[in-house]
Amino acid sequence: MQRNDLSKSLVAFDQDSTLVAVIELSASSWLVAAQVPGLDRAPLKKQGADAAALLRLLYRWRDEASKAGKSIGRMVVAFEAGRDGFWLARWLRDQEIEVYVIHPNSIPVSREHRRAKSDRLDTQLLMRSLLGWLRGEAKHCSMAAIPSIAEEDARRANREHEMLVGERTSIANRMKATLVRFGITGFKVTLKKAPALLAELRGPEGVPLPPNTQAELRRDMARLQLVREQLKEIERTRLERLAKAPREGTHPMMLMVAMLKGIGIETADVLVHEILSRNLRDRRALARYAGVTGSPDESGSKRREKGLARSGNARVRRSMIQLAWRWLMFQKESALAQWFEARTTGLKSSGRKTMIVALARKLLIALWRYVTSGEVPEGAILRPAA
Repeated sequence: MQRNDLSKSLVAFDQDSTLVAVIELSASSWLVAAQVPGLDRAPLKKQGADAAALLRLLYRWRDEASKAGKSIGRMVVAFEAGRDGFWLARWLRDQEIEVYVIHPNSIPVSREHRRAKSDRLDTQLLMRSLLGWLRGEAKHCSMAAIPSIAEEDARRANREHEMLVGERTSIANRMKATLVRFGITGFKVTLKKAPALLAELRGPEGVPLPPNTQAELRRDMARLQLVREQLKEIERTRLERLAKAPREGTHPMMLMVAMLKGIGIETADVLVHEILSRNLRDRRALARYAGVTGSPDESGSKRREKGLARSGNARVRRSMIQLAWRWLMFQKESALAQWFEARTTGLKSSGRKTMIVALARKLLIALWRYVTSGEVPEGAILRPAA
């Protein structure tokens, strides 16, 4: 199997020598269903969330197939991506078990208003999808690439940074809403000296803020200061690692992307670790993973476009749309910026917002070609080397 061919299996499927198992994972128990050559029954076993017990169960079913006269040369295990992440997949691979992680959204389900839903039925659906995928039939389900521990850890910095930025905005908005309830609208709650100015605040009634409200605001300001310090620590640590080991891991790719004017280290970190370092098949797979493809709705004579598919990585999609607007500011002479301006001249703001998605898609493809082949986007300005 090639790493980037995850929409269908490229390995011949011999049903008489392959043990196929699917797992429905939960926090306290796992439901394991299997198709075992030589057995008339379809084994179904509920067990605790224990990887060693799962391995013993697979070996037991393999021995039962051998007693029935079937030699097992291949064992395939699959489960849906979810809360547990990929640790089980990595562990099973270390035990020389062929394992796949299924994209949950890629499994077709019944659209009946009220349908039966249970773990047992879920395992049957997983098994049907997996068997179709193993036979090489397209559109049964899609598999997720299983990252290494180092690859997973590399994403934590930008994801924590994104979470902290959202928390910073939430705290500031909450403090502003508290002040508005007392008629105070012009106070900047994000100032460093804001805690010292709280006692001096007066609303239209001319009275100071009540003591409990002041205490609440001071606690929120303390939280805001902590979040700021953590953001600075993340950014400082990233720069130190890049300076210390510029050729280690994905650092060269990050520095390469950040050489383009208008792209900073934070944006380069997100794009590299979320999408550009992935071994994607082609530009169509790249756009689908980013969720910047369309979602047409056609039936008979009806033709309409429902907007973005939004089925890919939301972090990449948000970053690319923000970057597309910055690209128009800092790379005005580039071919992509001129392409956008030529097609949006005379359009209203809503038309430009629609076209910015097309620019984001083209820009993502250009960045992908840039990091894979060194092809600089036409007309783009590079920062001078330090």
